[in-house]
Amino acid sequence: MDELSGAKVRVIPDRIETGTYAMAVAMTGGDVLLQGAQPDLLQAALDVIERTGAEITPTNQGIRVRRNGAGIAPVDVTTEPFPGFPTDLQAQFMGLMTMSSGKSRITETIFENRFMHVQELARLGARITLSGQTAVVEGVSKLTGAPVMATDLRASVSLVIAGLAAEGETTVNRVYHLDRGFERLEEKLSGCGAMIERISG
Repeated sequence: MDELSGAKVRVIPDRIETGTYAMAVAMTGGDVLLQGAQPDLLQAALDVIERTGAEITPTNQGIRVRRNGAGIAPVDVTTEPFPGFPTDLQAQFMGLMTMSSGKSRITETIFENRFMHVQELARLGARITLSGQTAVVEGVSKLTGAPVMATDLRASVSLVIAGLAAEGETTVNRVYHLDRGFERLEEKLSGCGAMIERISG
């Protein structure tokens, strides 16, 4: 073939956005349909989320995620290249594990220095210790709202997820990181009942 021709393609849904919203439901409870999501794009992550106690159901419309108020079970995870557990869901999963009923270990094998969100989660009351590329998370019964600082894209959304579950008000600063990977995040979350707003200034 010596020339290109036109074609129609369907853009696949963002698996990291899908996994992030699934973890938000797993942490806060509720029943949410992630329309258009494809489970085969992030099956390893969905399997891990199910092990925490959430119910994951693929449907013709997408993926249904439910947690009925039962506790969050601790789960160990190691990041891997596709199709394994994505490094881009590591921070969000750590946020989820902060309120688990025991200790979990999260090992990062893809990127160095990708635990910058640990000290910010600690401001909310999380108990996390680092040992090399592994974070040990000891779940707590509650998080408490506080001002926190986003250090990168994935860290910023992990703080939003933790803030949704925390008691009181959480302010996430430097959300320009967030906007690089999540379109209208606050709109989508508030549409599910979250008390969240963007503050300019």
